[in-house]
This record gives sequence, structure tokens and C-alpha cells, in this order.
Amino acid sequence: MGDVVRFKRPKPSEKHRGKTLCRSNFHKWEVIKDNQFDVKQGRLVTVLRCTRCGEMRIRGN
Repeated sequence: MGDVVRFKRPKPSEKHRGKTLCRSNFHKWEVIKDNQFDVKQGRLVTVLRCTRCGEMRIRGN
């Protein structure tokens, strides 16, 4: 017979760690310098990504 493997279910506090501030719109924005030119708008833009939740935001210069 095979061995029984127990799976540990994550606690809600571990699952949502670091996302509670983002839900209250307190993101931790980081500038991404890979793509600085937006083809659709035809101008330079600043792309920001939240380090906690991964949400992206574009700010036109």
C-alpha cells in the first residue's frame, strides 16, 4: 500500500498576508522601466506595479 500524504491547508492569515493594505488602497508602488513608451497613446508613460499584490498602474508623464 502507498503512504498517506497529509496536505496542510493554509490559514486565512497566511493566505492573505500582505494584501490587507492593498485592499484599503495603500499599495506599495514600484517603477518598472522595461516598457516606457506606450504605442497606443504615442507618448512616454511610467508603469508602476504593486510589490504586494501585483496590480499595475500607468501614469502619463
